[in-house]
Amino acid sequence: MVDDIEQRVFALARRYNGVYLFNNDKKQKRLTLETDFDTDMQLDVGEAEDLMDEFFKAFRVERGHFKIETYYPDEPFSWNPFKKFSPIPVPDFTIGMLIDSAKAGKWLYD
Repeated sequence: MVDDIEQRVFALARRYNGVYLFNNDKKQKRLTLETDFDTDMQLDVGEAEDLMDEFFKAFRVERGHFKIETYYPDEPFSWNPFKKFSPIPVPDFTIGMLIDSAKAGKWLYD
């Protein structure tokens, strides 16, 4: 059974999920506990910051040491078009993490 906190977190995430122009069926992507904000929902850093600001306020969750840079690190830049950088490994950043933190009243993933 899905409780009220889960429903509210999913509703918040849905508002940031959008309808994609080239999606043939014009539906939002299905959200699950494992849905990642970066890889699955393809939120950019600004969208993720907005979502998290709204999350912390709406659910009265203590931020603790939460930093968006943990999940969206600055990417290396080079003027050399032939220089390629390896992808920067980042931890998962999922809807389930928000639900767990909302239930606990504080960010659990420092």
